[in-house]
Amino acid sequence: MPIAALRPLLLAAIPVVTVPLVPPQARAATPLASDGFMPFSPPASTTIQADDYGSGAVETFDPVGRAQLLEREIPREWVGTYQPFDTNRPVPAEMRLTAVKAFGQIVDLRGAITIDGTSTPIQGNLNAESDQLDLLLLCRCDVGGLEMGGAFSGQQGLLLSGWNAPRLTNPGGRLDLRPRATSMPAQGPAGLPVRGMW
Repeated sequence: MPIAALRPLLLAAIPVVTVPLVPPQARAATPLASDGFMPFSPPASTTIQADDYGSGAVETFDPVGRAQLLEREIPREWVGTYQPFDTNRPVPAEMRLTAVKAFGQIVDLRGAITIDGTSTPIQGNLNAESDQLDLLLLCRCDVGGLEMGGAFSGQQGLLLSGWNAPRLTNPGGRLDLRPRATSMPAQGPAGLPVRGMW
Protein backbone atom coordinates (compact mmCIF):
# COMPACT_ATOMS: atom_id res chain seq x y z
CA MET A 1 0.00 0.00 0.00
CA PRO A 2 1.48 3.37 -0.93
CA ILE A 3 2.36 5.91 1.78
CA ALA A 4 -0.08 8.47 0.35
CA ALA A 5 -2.95 6.06 0.99
CA LEU A 6 -1.86 5.54 4.66
CA ARG A 7 -1.74 9.25 5.47
CA PRO A 8 -5.51 9.71 6.10
CA LEU A 9 -5.51 6.62 8.33
CA LEU A 10 -2.61 7.93 10.41
CA LEU A 11 -4.22 11.32 10.87
CA ALA A 12 -7.49 9.74 11.96
CA ALA A 13 -5.66 7.70 14.63
CA ILE A 14 -4.20 10.79 16.38
CA PRO A 15 -6.65 12.20 18.95
CA VAL A 16 -7.19 15.93 18.95
CA VAL A 17 -7.30 17.64 22.36
CA THR A 18 -9.08 20.90 22.65
CA VAL A 19 -8.27 23.26 25.55
CA PRO A 20 -10.91 25.79 26.47
CA LEU A 21 -9.50 29.28 26.47
CA VAL A 22 -10.36 31.28 29.57
CA PRO A 23 -9.32 34.91 29.69
CA PRO A 24 -6.62 35.60 32.40
CA GLN A 25 -8.90 38.13 34.16
CA ALA A 26 -11.56 35.47 34.73
CA ARG A 27 -9.02 32.97 36.17
CA ALA A 28 -7.56 35.49 38.63
CA ALA A 29 -10.95 36.71 39.83
CA THR A 30 -12.31 33.26 40.61
CA PRO A 31 -11.77 32.52 44.33
CA LEU A 32 -10.61 29.09 45.36
CA ALA A 33 -12.71 27.24 47.87
CA SER A 34 -11.04 26.58 51.21
CA ASP A 35 -12.47 24.49 53.99
CA GLY A 36 -9.33 24.83 56.16
CA PHE A 37 -9.90 28.41 57.36
CA MET A 38 -9.38 28.80 61.11
CA PRO A 39 -10.25 32.04 62.93
CA PHE A 40 -7.46 33.70 64.92
CA SER A 41 -7.55 33.16 68.66
CA PRO A 42 -5.12 35.07 70.91
CA PRO A 43 -2.85 33.09 73.26
CA ALA A 44 -4.28 32.17 76.66
CA SER A 45 -1.57 33.99 78.65
CA THR A 46 -1.70 37.78 78.54
CA THR A 47 1.74 38.22 80.15
CA ILE A 48 4.76 38.25 77.91
CA GLN A 49 7.61 36.25 79.43
CA ALA A 50 11.15 37.58 78.98
CA ASP A 51 13.42 35.08 77.33
CA ASP A 52 16.81 34.08 78.71
CA TYR A 53 18.69 36.21 76.18
CA GLY A 54 17.01 39.49 77.03
CA SER A 55 17.17 39.11 80.81
CA GLY A 56 21.00 39.11 81.07
CA ALA A 57 23.10 42.03 82.18
CA VAL A 58 24.66 44.46 79.74
CA GLU A 59 28.32 43.82 78.95
CA THR A 60 30.48 46.26 80.92
CA PHE A 61 33.89 45.18 79.60
CA ASP A 62 35.75 48.02 77.87
CA PRO A 63 38.27 46.62 75.33
CA VAL A 64 39.41 50.12 74.29
CA GLY A 65 40.16 51.01 77.91
CA ARG A 66 42.01 47.72 78.40
CA ALA A 67 44.10 48.40 75.26
CA GLN A 68 45.11 51.76 76.73
CA LEU A 69 45.97 50.05 80.01
CA LEU A 70 48.09 47.45 78.18
CA GLU A 71 49.86 50.25 76.30
CA ARG A 72 51.04 51.66 79.64
CA GLU A 73 51.56 48.52 81.69
CA ILE A 74 52.60 45.65 79.43
CA PRO A 75 56.13 44.44 80.28
CA ARG A 76 58.73 45.42 77.70
CA GLU A 77 61.06 42.43 78.12
CA TRP A 78 60.02 38.77 77.91
CA VAL A 79 62.10 35.60 78.35
CA GLY A 80 61.34 31.93 77.77
CA THR A 81 61.82 29.15 75.28
CA TYR A 82 60.94 28.22 71.72
CA GLN A 83 60.40 24.52 71.05
CA PRO A 84 60.23 23.40 67.40
CA PHE A 85 57.96 20.39 66.93
CA ASP A 86 60.37 18.59 64.60
CA THR A 87 63.27 18.40 67.10
CA ASN A 88 61.40 18.90 70.42
CA ARG A 89 64.54 20.59 71.74
CA PRO A 90 63.70 23.87 73.53
CA VAL A 91 66.00 26.79 72.75
CA PRO A 92 66.22 30.07 74.67
CA ALA A 93 64.02 32.92 73.47
CA GLU A 94 63.85 36.61 74.42
CA MET A 95 61.59 39.39 73.20
CA ARG A 96 62.04 43.10 73.73
CA LEU A 97 59.23 45.53 72.90
CA THR A 98 60.43 48.97 71.83
CA ALA A 99 57.04 50.48 70.88
CA VAL A 100 53.57 49.67 72.19
CA LYS A 101 50.63 51.72 70.89
CA ALA A 102 46.87 51.24 71.34
CA PHE A 103 44.59 51.73 68.33
CA GLY A 104 41.04 51.17 69.52
CA GLN A 105 40.96 47.69 71.01
CA ILE A 106 44.12 46.59 69.16
CA VAL A 107 47.58 47.04 70.66
CA ASP A 108 50.33 47.46 68.06
CA LEU A 109 53.63 45.87 69.14
CA ARG A 110 57.09 46.59 67.68
CA GLY A 111 60.43 45.26 68.82
CA ALA A 112 62.86 42.38 68.38
CA ILE A 113 62.92 38.68 69.20
CA THR A 114 66.01 36.58 69.80
CA ILE A 115 65.70 32.83 69.35
CA ASP A 116 68.72 30.57 69.90
CA GLY A 117 71.08 33.55 69.71
CA THR A 118 69.72 35.03 66.44
CA SER A 119 67.78 38.28 66.63
CA THR A 120 65.20 39.71 64.21
CA PRO A 121 62.73 42.61 64.25
CA ILE A 122 59.06 41.81 64.90
CA GLN A 123 55.69 43.49 64.53
CA GLY A 124 52.46 42.26 66.04
CA ASN A 125 48.86 42.93 66.99
CA LEU A 126 47.32 42.06 70.34
CA ASN A 127 43.53 42.15 70.65
CA ALA A 128 42.66 43.60 74.07
CA GLU A 129 39.25 41.90 74.13
CA SER A 130 40.17 38.34 73.13
CA ASP A 131 43.93 38.31 73.98
CA GLN A 132 44.57 37.05 70.44
CA LEU A 133 48.14 37.67 69.29
CA ASP A 134 49.53 37.75 65.74
CA LEU A 135 53.30 38.30 65.59
CA LEU A 136 55.34 38.56 62.36
CA LEU A 137 59.08 38.30 61.76
CA LEU A 138 60.33 41.19 59.62
CA CYS A 139 63.51 39.76 58.10
CA ARG A 140 64.54 37.27 55.46
CA CYS A 141 66.66 35.20 57.80
CA ASP A 142 66.67 31.78 59.39
CA VAL A 143 65.95 32.40 63.06
CA GLY A 144 65.89 29.16 65.01
CA GLY A 145 64.26 27.30 62.10
CA LEU A 146 61.62 30.01 61.55
CA GLU A 147 61.08 31.23 58.00
CA MET A 148 59.90 34.44 56.39
CA GLY A 149 56.15 34.29 55.74
CA GLY A 150 55.20 32.49 58.93
CA ALA A 151 53.70 34.03 62.05
CA PHE A 152 53.26 33.38 65.75
CA SER A 153 49.61 33.12 66.77
CA GLY A 154 48.17 32.72 70.22
CA GLN A 155 45.08 33.14 72.37
CA GLN A 156 46.84 33.93 75.66
CA GLY A 157 48.48 37.24 74.84
CA LEU A 158 52.27 37.12 74.78
CA LEU A 159 52.51 34.20 77.20
CA LEU A 160 51.99 31.24 74.87
CA SER A 161 51.83 31.15 71.08
CA GLY A 162 52.44 28.73 68.25
CA TRP A 163 54.52 29.13 65.11
CA ASN A 164 52.49 28.74 61.92
CA ALA A 165 55.03 28.02 59.20
CA PRO A 166 54.55 29.15 55.58
CA ARG A 167 55.15 25.59 54.29
CA LEU A 168 53.34 22.38 55.19
CA THR A 169 56.67 20.54 55.52
CA ASN A 170 57.53 22.64 58.60
CA PRO A 171 55.53 21.36 61.60
CA GLY A 172 55.85 24.65 63.50
CA GLY A 173 56.65 25.11 67.16
CA ARG A 174 55.71 26.59 70.51
CA LEU A 175 56.85 29.93 71.96
CA ASP A 176 56.52 30.14 75.74
CA LEU A 177 57.38 33.54 77.23
CA ARG A 178 57.16 35.15 80.67
CA PRO A 179 57.81 38.77 81.66
CA ARG A 180 61.33 39.46 82.87
CA ALA A 181 61.26 40.45 86.55
CA THR A 182 62.87 43.87 86.01
CA SER A 183 61.05 44.84 82.81
CA MET A 184 58.64 47.52 83.93
CA PRO A 185 57.36 49.78 81.13
CA ALA A 186 58.33 53.42 80.93
CA GLN A 187 55.78 55.57 82.69
CA GLY A 188 53.84 57.73 80.27
CA PRO A 189 51.63 60.72 81.00
CA ALA A 190 49.52 60.38 84.10
CA GLY A 191 45.88 59.56 83.55
CA LEU A 192 42.97 57.85 85.15
CA PRO A 193 43.64 54.12 85.59
CA VAL A 194 41.33 51.72 83.81
CA ARG A 195 40.07 49.02 86.13
CA GLY A 196 39.81 45.51 84.73
CA MET A 197 36.43 43.80 84.89
CA TRP A 198 37.67 40.25 85.25
